Amino acid sequence: MNINHYIQQVGQQARDASRRMAQATTAEKNQALENIANALRAHKDTILSANEKDLENGRACQLDPALLDRLALTPERFEDMVEGLLQIQALPDPVGEISQLNYRPSGIQVGHMRVPLGVIGIIYESRPNVTIDAAALCLKSGNATILRGGSEAFESNQAIAACIQQGLVEAGLPNTAVQVLETTDRDAVGALITADKYVDVIVPRGGKGLIERIARNATVAVIKHLDGVCHTYIDEEADLDKAFNVALNAKTQRYGTCNTLETLLVAQPIAADILPRLAKAYEQAGVELRGCENTLTLLPGVQAAAPEDWDAEYLAPILAIRIVADIDEAMEHIHRHSSGHSESIITENYTKSRRFLREVDSSSVMVNASTRFADGFEYGLGAEIGISTDKLHARGPVGLHGLTSQKWIVLGDGHIRQ
Repeated sequence: MNINHYIQQVGQQARDASRRMAQATTAEKNQALENIANALRAHKDTILSANEKDLENGRACQLDPALLDRLALTPERFEDMVEGLLQIQALPDPVGEISQLNYRPSGIQVGHMRVPLGVIGIIYESRPNVTIDAAALCLKSGNATILRGGSEAFESNQAIAACIQQGLVEAGLPNTAVQVLETTDRDAVGALITADKYVDVIVPRGGKGLIERIARNATVAVIKHLDGVCHTYIDEEADLDKAFNVALNAKTQRYGTCNTLETLLVAQPIAADILPRLAKAYEQAGVELRGCENTLTLLPGVQAAAPEDWDAEYLAPILAIRIVADIDEAMEHIHRHSSGHSESIITENYTKSRRFLREVDSSSVMVNASTRFADGFEYGLGAEIGISTDKLHARGPVGLHGLTSQKWIVLGDGHIRQ
């Protein structure tokens, strides 16, 4: 297979399909999503069988157990995948939404209309459910999409793709509106991220190495985040019970996610009151602590933090702790070491919480809440294509609105410029 020719063919089909998708009514898109859900359930055994082939191949290739776990489609995960699809179907359609419509002195009305991006290329690893989430979000937002899943999930993704295309055709929409690449050739990624004649934006989902490579080599615009170095700052005016619960949840609710707490900052005046209690709970949860010099004084058994710990995304039961003088030192630390993902302050002081919200420059900034809430589902988006730490075009969890853009519209009645 000539990869460049193949990507050009897929790209042209997607570009043609994107025009039809931009014109599709909400009813057509919702019908397609319902059809896909029905097709998935009708072919459940085929999909689970394909997934078992992927798992067998993965075991033979000695894939990491964590990767095998992400790859596995259990019956429960299958139902969650279908339910997620139907949740996207129930979301309001953003396409055609008009906002900020105002009269100008000339008599014309000027405003914004929300429109699809066009063709979205999505490159991801491991999880077959991403195929459905990505397809559904792009479909509902009126885009065409080209999906390139990991080679370890090839059989699962192809079985799911057949259901997606069946649902599109039954709804009268082009089956080329969602195309899952039918090759495991790694050169396909390079060809896709430079196909700017056909693709409007690339969304990578995966490890830091994959995302760095795509961001470095792409000629197509990329929506991305590289790291999730998230912070929680416990202020001297915090409710200590709230602080305990939030800081424990932010780290231990799940370790391998980009919104998991990686560095805990604690105001010096209350450090002796909260840190021993937290350290005991972290120890019971199996979390390894790495602390600054002042932390070691309070918690003698803790490992000394190295300079690189303040910039680490552990994705593991490891937590860096630093005692700071006040909110200013906490925000300075975040400014120097944050990846711009998610940060939280625990305080009962209204003025400090407002300062933190205003001055901390991350995609999600929280008051008295766990960073684990930085998630498309928790934000009411239904699902997300990923979390962006870029400032343009989308920031934070990228849902339906993040997969659209805006154009100016002008309404007149024979108006001419004087």
